[in-house]
Amino acid sequence: MLKTGLTGREQTIVNLSKCAKEVGSGSLEIYSTPSLVALMEASAVNCVEGKLGIGQTTVGTSIEVKHTSPTPAGMTVGAISELTEIDGRRLVFKITAYDAAGVIGTATHERMIVDVQKMTEKAYSKRNSQL
Repeated sequence: MLKTGLTGREQTIVNLSKCAKEVGSGSLEIYSTPSLVALMEASAVNCVEGKLGIGQTTVGTSIEVKHTSPTPAGMTVGAISELTEIDGRRLVFKITAYDAAGVIGTATHERMIVDVQKMTEKAYSKRNSQL
């Protein structure tokens, strides 16, 4: 059952594939902001894992991120999310990311509870669309 105060965690080792130079978000071999965002989202997903109805999942709809400290390749980074608000199908999370030296970023993240089948059908119905 969903309730505010639930927490979720995720962690990873910063390898070169997660660095700015490799993902195209900069020229340095330091943990990239896109990789940080993915880590933060994963912690929010883990927060509600097993607490949704049958056939439901969540999808990210917005994230406001501050990436405040660099992390070099080889270090472990983690994120802790807390479910702070439930408004119908809309969920809001406060997220803090860290490495061994301290906080590296914070975020406010929103996710929506969706029906897996309906969302998949909606997405794949776009296959025949042209730009």
